[in-house]
Amino acid sequence: MKILPIAFALSVIAAAPVCADTLLLNAIETAPANSSAGVPRPSRGATMETVKSRFGEPTAVQPAVGEPPITRWDYAAFTVYFEHDRVIDSVVHR
Repeated sequence: MKILPIAFALSVIAAAPVCADTLLLNAIETAPANSSAGVPRPSRGATMETVKSRFGEPTAVQPAVGEPPITRWDYAAFTVYFEHDRVIDSVVHR
């Protein structure tokens, strides 16, 4: 009879990480991305000129590194990553 409580406790402990992953994924899926409800930021494929004309001058520019060259522009609310002269990603600051 002592095995039943031990088995129950182990199954509850084993299920805890699964619940945490589900909560994280739900939060990611419900977060507003590039919409009026979220932080407007450049979309993938935009050129450096387009980003500069729409969002203004960045607060900081990190020089290109690597091959292909990856450049980073920092704005107050987000950071934009470029490959050559095209946006590959934009990340909102927390």
